[in-house]
Order: sequence, then C-alpha cells, then structure tokens
Amino acid sequence: MLTVLYDADCPLCARFRSWLARQATLVPLELVAAGSHEARARFPTLDHDRTLAEITVVGDDGSIWTHEHAWVMCLWATRAHRALAERLARPAWLPLARGAAYSAAGLRSLLASGSDRGGDYPERCAGTCSPLPEG
Repeated sequence: MLTVLYDADCPLCARFRSWLARQATLVPLELVAAGSHEARARFPTLDHDRTLAEITVVGDDGSIWTHEHAWVMCLWATRAHRALAERLARPAWLPLARGAAYSAAGLRSLLASGSDRGGDYPERCAGTCSPLPEG
C-alpha cells in the first residue's frame, strides 16, 4: 500500500487527488491530506510542514518518495500508467519526470495566489529519494 500526502488547500493537488482516486490501481492507494491530524498520527516522524510544500508518498514498508519520485510512484500504482512510470523512473527519463514536477510546482505556485505554498522543488532531493520498486 502507498499513502499519498497531498495539500488539500492547493487546487492543483486537490485535482490530482481526485484524478488519482478515479484510477484503477495495481497497488492500493490511500489519499491523506498533508498536515492533517490523520497524517500526523500515522507518520509522527515526518516533517509535516514539508509535506505541505511537496507531494510525499509513503510506502507501507516506510519508504518515502518526494518530488518527481513521488509523482512517478503515483503513476506506478495505477494500472493505466505503470509502464509510463517505469520508463520515467529510468535515469535517462527521470529528467522528464523532474521537469513535469517543476512545471506542476510552478503551476501550483500560480494557483496559490500569493500564499507561501508554492511547492518549490529543489534539486537536492533528486538523488536522495528511494528508487522505484521492481514489478
């Protein structure tokens, strides 16, 4: 099972959550509002302020994915988009996933209308997140 922590106050995140909830999945997904009481109770060691700034996916084994890796994991869980996720997870394709994550962050920033929740995805995470699981 994967838990997707998303910013419920962000229009882009809410739309993505709705889209993801409609997908047929190969891996069960739980969609939980980042920073919520439920998220804090289930994942007490996470930096919950950070989960409000960037999509975060938590595996039932404790693995954590953020930034483009989180987007890829969301696609990987779906029946229709798993093959795309497996391509995007390859080193040669990961920059495309990173670009999509940066584009989403930019759009999120525009939609935030002056709030401090822009979803700014720094490069430092790109090589530090867990790899895509086999399968």
